[in-house]
Amino acid sequence: MADQCPPRTPPVMGIFERWLSLWVALAIGAGLLLGNIVPGLFQTLAALEIASVNLPVALLIWAMVYPMMIGVDFTALRDIGERPKGLIVTLLVNWLIKPFTMAALGVLFFNHVFAGLIPPDEAQAYLAGVILLGAAPCTAMVFVWSQLTRGDATYTLVQVSVNDVIMVFAFAPIVAFLLGVTDIAVPWETLVLSVVLYIVIPLIAGLLTRARLMARGGEAAVDTFRDRIKPVTVIGLLVTVILLFGFQGQVILETPLVIALIAVPLLLQSYGIFALAYSLARLWRIPFNVAAPCALIGTSNFFELAVAVAISLFGLGSGAALATVVGVLVEVPVMLSLVAFANRTRHWFPG
Repeated sequence: MADQCPPRTPPVMGIFERWLSLWVALAIGAGLLLGNIVPGLFQTLAALEIASVNLPVALLIWAMVYPMMIGVDFTALRDIGERPKGLIVTLLVNWLIKPFTMAALGVLFFNHVFAGLIPPDEAQAYLAGVILLGAAPCTAMVFVWSQLTRGDATYTLVQVSVNDVIMVFAFAPIVAFLLGVTDIAVPWETLVLSVVLYIVIPLIAGLLTRARLMARGGEAAVDTFRDRIKPVTVIGLLVTVILLFGFQGQVILETPLVIALIAVPLLLQSYGIFALAYSLARLWRIPFNVAAPCALIGTSNFFELAVAVAISLFGLGSGAALATVVGVLVEVPVMLSLVAFANRTRHWFPG
């Protein structure tokens, strides 16, 4: 790979990515409304469960995750040794720092700072949700953030592909460890099953689909197929949010402050992790087209996975599931603000 990537005009975000927080907010409103108007419907959907896996939600999560996995190209892994600095920063932040700082912030706020505002059992549920978010690095939206900073697309693909490989093996042990440290009981069998269902199976399906598309028409065929099925992904996310808030409707209407309280540690985590990764990249004099994406990857979350695992482990109407959805709500405005900051400070970096 060349050391620098020629400047190009940043692509325009699609209407879904640009207004993701708005769509999620509207889906939340719809869920709250429907949950109070037709509660029997949501009770019926909740009952459709096998081995702790809610079937309607599982289908919706697969609809979100599968198109992302088609974009993963493991052949890019052969280039990881050519410019290791950006990858080292990404892996250090994603796997040795971020999960643990998220757990620490969750304990600080839910068990101490907000102790008088949240009942202890609910605090533990929200803590579990933010831990799941912190242990799931982004695999899809990060390509949008990389493009908006004119990042090196090939290098970003390498970073995402390596993260996905590690996530298959590290996600379950890290989550189990952190939940155990915070005294939250979690069945190992359910956690491993969630990893198989929501990472391994979609990843294999995505790789097989990608190989078939590449044989037919190369990257252009892959991009065309992903664009064609993108509406399914959007619908999957929004319907999942409607279901989650339909089950949470009564609780949220009675305690609307909860959403704001959950957002506090998530916001601090996002800006803190970005500051750390961005500073490390600057100190190590990593070129901007690698430095910006590696900081943004560490900041963004694979919220689809976090939502699915929260539902499998704790239930569709749990506080853990609610916390993961709040992560969706705050992520896009936070990431857009960080993209703007990175573009304004481009001159801090070589290249």
